[in-house]
Amino acid sequence: MARVKLAEDGSSIDFQTSDTLPSSLKKFRRSPEVEGFYRFVYENDLRFEAGEILDKIILRRRQEKKASKRKKS
Repeated sequence: MARVKLAEDGSSIDFQTSDTLPSSLKKFRRSPEVEGFYRFVYENDLRFEAGEILDKIILRRRQEKKASKRKKS
């Protein structure tokens, strides 16, 4: 049962999602969305690109967190 569907021409990706948020980090890692993302990255040999994307997301979140702390001060 595929949780990630890639279009034949590679133009779109469809992830199966759930409505509930996992309560712990361990459960989050095993959520269908995350497992689907990992499977998609592995099957399409996109480890380097996925790492770059995650680094950018982490950097942006840190900047947003820093900006929100400055606004509170």
